[in-house]
Amino acid sequence: MSAATATVPTGHASRYLQQLCKHWQHNLAVEFTPDRGTVVFPRDVRGADWPGDARVTFDATAAALTVRIDASSAEHLEALKEVVARHLDRFAFREAPLAFDWRAPEDQGFRPNRA
Repeated sequence: MSAATATVPTGHASRYLQQLCKHWQHNLAVEFTPDRGTVVFPRDVRGADWPGDARVTFDATAAALTVRIDASSAEHLEALKEVVARHLDRFAFREAPLAFDWRAPEDQGFRPNRA
């Protein structure tokens, strides 16, 4: 698995989270509240052939939207970074382009379990 997280400064995080989740719930498995959302991208979405499914998680606060992507490969992760950023910028057109500072979990103090 490959993962990355970005904290995107915006005063409209909840609105964007809900708009994006509503947009994707027509084609993907989506669960959301005003403060948190998850979207599952199947390995074969839109004709793709990734090694496995990916999950995108959104957490909204008054000042920012945190986005975490857990993808099946590094290439899958890079593709989803572009998809998420492009879609969020579309909904946030008044303040786009939003600032995405993608970081790997290791950059944020997380360490994978290695037995």
